[in-house]
Amino acid sequence: MYPEIANERLIEVELSDSERQLCEVWTRVMGYHRPTSSFNIGKQGEHLERKYFIETKRFDGGGAPSTHYN
Repeated sequence: MYPEIANERLIEVELSDSERQLCEVWTRVMGYHRPTSSFNIGKQGEHLERKYFIETKRFDGGGAPSTHYN
């Protein structure tokens, strides 16, 4: 267990920008994974415009999945 949690004291750490580590984002492109930092400027723009969604199952009311799609 962490001592700062066991003693119920919250320790806040602030880092300057020079102390921070960059987070590398990877995405799947054409069947393989690659970092977005290697994209050209056009592909980087397309990646920023992506919309994220959560797919939900559609039911016909009787408990069975619907075969009708819009």
